[in-house]
Parts: sequence; C-alpha cells; structure tokens
Amino acid sequence: MSLTRRDFTAKSAMTGAGVALAGSVGALATAPNALASTDTDVESAAEQSTSGHGHGHPGVGYGPLVADPDGLLALPAGFKYRVITYSGKTKLESGEFTPSNHDGTSTFDGPRGATLLVNNHELAGPRANWPHPVPLTEGLVYDPAAAGGCTVVEVRRDHVAEWVGIAGTATNCAGGNTPWDTWLTCEETEDKTGTNGFTKDHGYVFEVDPVDRRANRNPKPIKALGRYAHEAVVVDPKRGHLYLTEDAANPNGLLYRWTPPEHFHHGRGKLRTLADDAGVLEAFKCFDSGGKFVDDLSRATKIGTVYGVDWVTVPDRDAKSTSVRKQFAAGEVTRARKLEGMWWGDGGTYIVSSFARTESPVQHDGAVWFYDPKRRTLTLKVLLGVNPDPSVDGAFDGPDNITVSPYGGLVIAEDGEGVQHLFGATDSGRTYPIARNELNIGTAEKPEYSEFTGVTFSPDGKTLYANIQTPGIMLAITGPWKRQKK
Repeated sequence: MSLTRRDFTAKSAMTGAGVALAGSVGALATAPNALASTDTDVESAAEQSTSGHGHGHPGVGYGPLVADPDGLLALPAGFKYRVITYSGKTKLESGEFTPSNHDGTSTFDGPRGATLLVNNHELAGPRANWPHPVPLTEGLVYDPAAAGGCTVVEVRRDHVAEWVGIAGTATNCAGGNTPWDTWLTCEETEDKTGTNGFTKDHGYVFEVDPVDRRANRNPKPIKALGRYAHEAVVVDPKRGHLYLTEDAANPNGLLYRWTPPEHFHHGRGKLRTLADDAGVLEAFKCFDSGGKFVDDLSRATKIGTVYGVDWVTVPDRDAKSTSVRKQFAAGEVTRARKLEGMWWGDGGTYIVSSFARTESPVQHDGAVWFYDPKRRTLTLKVLLGVNPDPSVDGAFDGPDNITVSPYGGLVIAEDGEGVQHLFGATDSGRTYPIARNELNIGTAEKPEYSEFTGVTFSPDGKTLYANIQTPGIMLAITGPWKRQKK
C-alpha cells in the first residue's frame, strides 16, 4: 500500500516528522539512524576542514594518516594493507592477467575458512579499448564483444586465487549482495545491439554465484529489473523488494523498487528464472511534510530532512524506444544526480547521491539518504558542501560506494576530484579518514589519483576490502578496529 501525501502530512503533524528547519546537532542525532553533521545548511568544505571534519574529530576515528613509503596507501598508525589483486601484474587461474578497473565488490564465506569476493570490472565500450578485459571464459560469456564482467577472488592467509564469474557484460559498476549469498552485478550503460559492436542489448542486472561455478554458466540478464544505467542494488530480506539506483543525467536518474510477483520465493538462481515482465518495477516520487511534490533530492539543504515516498509504475522497463527515466513527465517522479552506492542495514537502505551541479536545482558535493521501507520515508543523513579546492587534503567530497560498518556508522569510498579517501561517518555524522590513495597516475606537475571503489568488510569484520579503480588494485586493510563513538 502506498503512503499518500495525506497520510504523510497527518503523520508529520502528529510526530514532528518532515523538514528539520531548526534544532541542535544533539537533537537531530537522536533520530533513528541519524548521521547529522550539523544543524545548519549544507556544511561548507571550509567548515569541514577547520572543524577537523576532513581530518577526524578528537576521540573519533583512528588518528591522522601516515604517508606510505611505497606510495600506494596512507593509513593510520597501527594499520597495514595487503595487495590482493593488481591488474596487469597478478594473474587468474587460467593464466590471463587480472582485468582492470575494479569497482563494486562484496565478500562471502568461502570453503575451509577462505573469504570469497566478487569483483566488478567497469569496462565500457569495445574490448579492443582495454589491455586487460575480462577473459571470455567458455560458458560464462553474455556478449563476446563486451569487455566487462566479474571475477571471483579467493583469499586465504597465504594464498590468493582468482577466476572469471561472468564475462561479456559492459560497464559493470556497482551492484549488491543478496541474503542468499550471491552477487548482483549492474551494467551502467544503455548501449543496445550494434553500439560499440555489441551483439546484444546491455543495461541489465546479472546474478553471480561466488561458490558454485556451474551456476554462472550461460549468463542470463534479469530483465524484470529493467534496462537502464544501473548503479547499485539491495534486497529487502523481509519484504522481498529490490531497490536499484540509476546513475544518469539529462534528465537526472531515479531510484527504483521492484516488487516480486505473488508466490515468488527468492533464492540462489531464482531471479534468472523470472519472465522478462515479472513483478512490478516502479520509480520513486517524494513529497514533503506539507504534501508538496519534490522534483529533485538536491532541494534538501538540512540534515534530518524527511520525505514521504510513493512509487510510480515504469511504463516500459526494457526501454525499447525511450530510456526509462525519460518515460516520465515533469511532476511524475523525483530525480537525483549521481545516484550511486547503496547498502542494506538498520532495517532499510542507505543511498548515495555523489554530487549535484548545474543539472540539479541545488549544488552539493555528496549526500547520503536512508530509506525506511516500513515508514516509507527517505531521510537525509549526510550532506557535504561543494569543495572549493579538491587538490588540498582536507574536506571529503564525492561519496560513491558505501558499506555499513560492523563498528558503527558507515564507511564511504570517495569518487570526487583531487585527493581520494576512504572515510568513516559515525551515527552522529562525525567523519574521519581511514585511507588515502597515494598512487599518482598523473604527473608531478598535475597529479591525479583514482577513485576508491568496492568498500566492504570481510564476513568476520576483521578486514576492510577496497579497490583503487585505476589501474585496478584490490586491497585488504587490517588494524585495531574499534567501535566508534556516536
């Protein structure tokens, strides 16, 4: 049952929900799952830096980052890293080099104490463009003209192995794990047959099993989830819904919800058995506590802003002639720029909007929202002001991949300009650095640092895995993890 404007307005009047126009940091931080960083408007990058926001608050985090003599990864004192895979250097079981452009990743329990990771490789366009595409392993190829896909990495204390999970897909960006311990890999493209020499349409979600290699044979897109520039996906383990983000512009992308058909039961490999039009795919539509329609999420400039959410059915989910996001007229759905990473936790899903610029009503350098499916509300948890000088190490900007930390709060991968970090955010919104990418892929005069991707903890919570996308490096970070103060 959808939450109507009348229902939400009435509830807001009784409970005080809605746009938080005033209130102390403490008051905002007491809200469920709140990540309130300030009680003012969008926090400026200068305030982040001068308040210690970009370098960690006293008593929060793990202290300052220590430069790496090997020029790869700066970490706090007491922490260390291990290179797991490195494109062009490490090799698959079959002898080919590890593919490049590591992106979304998740971990799973493997046999005999091993950790398994499924790692996306975000490779767009023709295979010929990439020195290290995902190898076209027999039986695991969707489209032989496409360069992307996933590898499965098995990590033991003294051994690493890697093999292909799926090949012949395109622009595998993020994705999400499932309650039944598989990985859903998302194609961030709308390329159709004939584009870039592709032999099949792209822009789908595929399921990859990290344990059963036979289950990955003859890849089949889950067309019921729609064809668009997919970013990430999460599964509601209680209700069975899937939520999906879209990273697109002109117009800005959408948040989607897929409702399974009646009597459908989730499980390993079940999604690929669905009919192309199975279930219902919908896009979100938000409204404030006064019942006013919200056209774009960037309109929210206060931490603690709460919107009610309705869902609007997608007319043509396979986008045969018109991109899904373009099938809606003004006023029908809510949009947001750079809808990126998602992670399920705390009874709902955290959703990232990396930044907003001239294509959005209000500019910012990153926002994290929390959707509560029980209350059918969307709450703004983190909001970063525009960073005036990303080349200076200080303020954080451009959040992308995200995970819920077993030590409280969130861990976020940066995909902004300039300096790139992994950083944490406590339940009250205080942020702290965890790592800094020190691998300069530019020049001494014009340094350039690749984004972090694929941030995820091992099943036992002792190791934080993350990728440097270019050239494609998977890292395992260990150290004196501790529960963070709120």
